[in-house]
Amino acid sequence: MTDQFSLRNRVEGGGTQPLQQWGADCEYGVLKDVLLGPADHYEWLETSSVSKKSIRRKLKFDAQVAQQQHREMVSAYETAGVTCHIHEPDPSLPYQVFARDSSVMTPFGAIITSMANWWRRGENYRAIETYAKLGIPIYDYVTAGTFEGGDFNIIEPNTVLIGWEGDEGRSQEQSAEQLKNWFEAEGWEVKLADIDPFYVHIDLMVVMLAPKLAAVCLESTDPEIVDWLKSKQIEIISVPFQDTLDLGCNVVALGNDRILLPKKSTVLKEKARAHGLEIFDPDVSMITPGGGGVHCMCQALRRLPG
Repeated sequence: MTDQFSLRNRVEGGGTQPLQQWGADCEYGVLKDVLLGPADHYEWLETSSVSKKSIRRKLKFDAQVAQQQHREMVSAYETAGVTCHIHEPDPSLPYQVFARDSSVMTPFGAIITSMANWWRRGENYRAIETYAKLGIPIYDYVTAGTFEGGDFNIIEPNTVLIGWEGDEGRSQEQSAEQLKNWFEAEGWEVKLADIDPFYVHIDLMVVMLAPKLAAVCLESTDPEIVDWLKSKQIEIISVPFQDTLDLGCNVVALGNDRILLPKKSTVLKEKARAHGLEIFDPDVSMITPGGGGVHCMCQALRRLPG
């Protein structure tokens, strides 16, 4: 059997069948296919505390350097054996490079999210086109309010951590509850995390690196969430608060004890190597001041089961 694109794959009340070819049941299974956004029209906009600070301090943006660094990141994925799929560039979407936010991949198909900033809402339409082209079914659409993919964090199979920031943030409680209802109906454990809008998304401070191993900024993560992770016997590698502000905790697990992180993420790099992890570290220093790291720039399309 092969997967076929459909506009809505979710079975009401649960029981949706996993996809045959595509999908991801965790954040650390071996990554085979990844969805990236293009950097063709990228520029910094005031979208988060990080990008507002970059613009306020009059840091210089160089589009050619950003595009070169994006190519370096793509090359790192390819060296790791990952097939890269890239959204069709749209000149009206300067933040399209951050492919994490416009959709979410699950074992049952892609969820199309609902972007908070008006200048990013068109990214959802380009995402639907990409999934149609690849033949990946859409699980469903977030309709209860705004929600972005950086707040959907599959900790391990059948277990998801969902962040929300309220009306002043990117993801609203109503949407988090909508997703919670869907996945509890599928038999999943769902943990909701109410985070401060300053931190934008949950994946800036909690990211899985390998089975039972997570990078966490303990200074910004709610102790309840830390205790919940520990209750699952997940070992925590602590990332300093300042590194988190520089997107140093926003990393991608490639599977088989390999991770991709920003070259500037020196603290986590050293700690990860001490845990025996192999490191891929492209320089994305012209991209991250705009408010997103390597995890923000990707959406897993196919991982081997975790």
